[in-house]
Amino acid sequence: MPVDHVVVTTTADSADAAGVLAAAAVEASLAACAQIVGPITSVYHWEGAVQTETEWRVECKTARDRAAALVELFEARHSYDVPEIIVTPIEGGGADYLEWVTLETR
Repeated sequence: MPVDHVVVTTTADSADAAGVLAAAAVEASLAACAQIVGPITSVYHWEGAVQTETEWRVECKTARDRAAALVELFEARHSYDVPEIIVTPIEGGGADYLEWVTLETR
């Protein structure tokens, strides 16, 4: 069975920045729904040192055929030099919900 839906995830350095990215995704019909989770603590290597920062995660539910355009939108509008942008397949779920995701991303 093909995977027709995905979650596109990114992070932002503030709730406001996460809200801007989430709204842009939904307004462009590239995501049916965007959820903002946070604050979260991220620990990562950057510029030769371990960094610890507060971030907000943006999780967008979308149809697989809209994922590349959503990734491009995030890359264009993100404030980070190298933003985390990850596409994860949705392998199952409520049929009515997934149909709604498809309809909202047309």
